[in-house]
Amino acid sequence: MGMSLRRGPGVHPGLFTDMYHPDAAYVSWVTGRNGATTFDLYARTAPFDGGYLLVAGLEAALEFVEAFHYEPDELAFLARIRDYDAAFLDELATLRFTGDIHAAPEGSVAFPNEPLLRVTAPFREAVLMEAGLLQAINLATLIATKAARIVHAAQSRRVSEFAFRRAQNPLVVARSSSIGGASSTSLLAAAFEYRLLATGTVPHALIQLYPSEEEAFLAVAQSFNRYTLLLDTYNPRRAIHTAIAVAQRIGDELGHTLAAVRLDSGDIVADSQYVRAQLAQAGMGSVRILASGDLDEFEIVDLLAAGAEIDAFGVGTALGVGAGNVARGVNGATLGGVYKEVWYVDEDGSEHPKLKLAAEKTTWPGRKAVYRHPQWEEDVVQLESEPAPAGYQRVLRPVMRQGRIIPGSLPPLSEIWELAQANLRALPDRYQALQVSDPYPVRFSEALRALRMQAIREVTARAGDDADGATQATGDTSANANLAPNPSPAGDRGSVQPG
Repeated sequence: MGMSLRRGPGVHPGLFTDMYHPDAAYVSWVTGRNGATTFDLYARTAPFDGGYLLVAGLEAALEFVEAFHYEPDELAFLARIRDYDAAFLDELATLRFTGDIHAAPEGSVAFPNEPLLRVTAPFREAVLMEAGLLQAINLATLIATKAARIVHAAQSRRVSEFAFRRAQNPLVVARSSSIGGASSTSLLAAAFEYRLLATGTVPHALIQLYPSEEEAFLAVAQSFNRYTLLLDTYNPRRAIHTAIAVAQRIGDELGHTLAAVRLDSGDIVADSQYVRAQLAQAGMGSVRILASGDLDEFEIVDLLAAGAEIDAFGVGTALGVGAGNVARGVNGATLGGVYKEVWYVDEDGSEHPKLKLAAEKTTWPGRKAVYRHPQWEEDVVQLESEPAPAGYQRVLRPVMRQGRIIPGSLPPLSEIWELAQANLRALPDRYQALQVSDPYPVRFSEALRALRMQAIREVTARAGDDADGATQATGDTSANANLAPNPSPAGDRGSVQPG
């Protein structure tokens, strides 16, 4: 699960909010406004200058929502830090999420500006879910996307996740890396929790424990039927000759097999080529060469392009923190997903589109559905009430109804992995490039654009603004200001950037 919210020491589902969420709920309570509200959760951009997002974290998100409640000690804490009316705290004592959630399944490929989750519930319930939902989806999706990029860069070579010691959340990182295609994890707790393959080699400290590298290699080779040796503690080119001699001796004596050698530093291109040549000369061509040491997708691409003889990669920090790449000017470390109100139904049943006016961050109102062209030519974001485009596949699916997770909405990790790999295989290659300049087309329907412009006019009219104010609010001074901010030549594809 990654973010367990089972009651225990330090676990307080009702406090998985920012301070302003119970404050907002309180203002709603004081003024008696608690109609059915719809929020969209989405990201404005794809991480790492890439073209897509690989959705993860839904299981943790839904379990957070289902577990959300306040314990007496938590309500006492809220009473100490805010002068809330006692009747409001009484309401919080019985508050549970009773709404509905639609979501893109974990393992789905998604794109900027289209909803990943759609939450509909009474306002106080919906607003209290914001921070927990964003925390669950933002981190997991960031790491899953990073892992998918690294696996793609490795060109069918295995990638092992080695991130535990530097990971922002080790279990989330291991689970999300698996969704993205990592073949194994070094973290035993994650392997146990999620039934992942656990792999590892040996540390430099073990090699240094012995008086000589030969004695260290002999100790490892004698201890395991299949083993891996670390070559770069002192001198990798000298070490490979020692490793070959030890492997031949122990193979004859005990039948143990040298499965792989690892390079963790130095000139990995030249050293791997040298190691490969020595292994081939010794008749040990089946021994794999592993590389690690502050690698990411960009470094892996460069290594392979330079002719590095590598069979598999171990990636730690870049996965553990969702790092960008400073040398290439690529930002990372956060997805930046947002949670925006898009629809409100008054207690008397009257419906109101909701949006935020903020130039290029102006949001899109309305309860939405997302559909994908079967050949991945475009995604269409439209109003839920509009008929589905013929032949298109629905992306958002119901996962929670009346506060309860719908059976089948949380498949096992193995099925999520299968969906993710199928989606990544189907995604056109140009959108899997490490840096994408031509984004995947996301089209907003005519009816949705019309609703948006209607909402803009209503908001600006209430504020006493004129049409110029509406144009400035959307950041668009073109003749097509009613379409979207900064429209592309196609009118509604690719460059739309709602808030």
